[in-house]
Amino acid sequence: MSDTAFIKMHGLGNDFVIIDCRAAPVQLTSETVRLISDRNTGVGCDQLILIESSATSDVFMRIHNANGGEVEACGNATRCVAKLLFSEAEKDSVIIETLGGRLRATANENGQITVDMGPPKFYWQDIPLSEKHDTLHLPIAVEGFEKPTAVNMGNPHCVFFVTNTEAIDLPALGPLLEKHPLFPEHANIGFAEQLDDNKIRLRVWERGAGITKACGTGACAAAVAGARLGLTERSASVKLDGGTLQIDWLQDDHVWMTGPAQISFHGKLDLLALNKGLD
Repeated sequence: MSDTAFIKMHGLGNDFVIIDCRAAPVQLTSETVRLISDRNTGVGCDQLILIESSATSDVFMRIHNANGGEVEACGNATRCVAKLLFSEAEKDSVIIETLGGRLRATANENGQITVDMGPPKFYWQDIPLSEKHDTLHLPIAVEGFEKPTAVNMGNPHCVFFVTNTEAIDLPALGPLLEKHPLFPEHANIGFAEQLDDNKIRLRVWERGAGITKACGTGACAAAVAGARLGLTERSASVKLDGGTLQIDWLQDDHVWMTGPAQISFHGKLDLLALNKGLD
């Protein structure tokens, strides 16, 4: 346990510490996750990912935000884990189980990876909201921004369409909106700008992680929200701070996300020393 291997990966700058627990289970407390995720004193990451065995899928992917909390889904992490599975089993398609559902990931010839993120959810209880509202136009208004759209893409998202994403004070508005009373499980907050019928600019405040260079489920939510509002087509490229994801909301209601996944480096963690430091 004192010498635990990890892989540092990222999808468009949304970065992860990934630990393979299939051979030997790893127990992490919330505080240990926070220590590993810290960019000054730990490895540093947006999310810590555990790859576990699954009876119904290729693997189970467990996701911890940098604040130690466990969440249901992460699109960029799904592509990263899929890349590892492709290389170890010489497969071009895998099923990854998460708390948010089972996701199929497919390798493309150009090196990018497509993930079937499943159908979006819009009913107020599925977001979830604390009370019944029309999720296309939520009764939220803050500093001139109002009536965002809510989408659940395995986790809750609140998307504001604005005229200029670069002018948004995301460090101030993100945490305020993440914990709005309407979101009992908190929410990921996206500020999206329609560039044309099939292009969106997006900046994201991720619950439990803060500002992130890219958010896969956030890109899906923004594309779906844009289509529902009649601003964009059902296929759109979403430009995030770290790069661009292609999102396709198909006629069968499934949302496909396509983008890259890259390995940064390999390392080892001394979990005994980390946990001892908490005593």
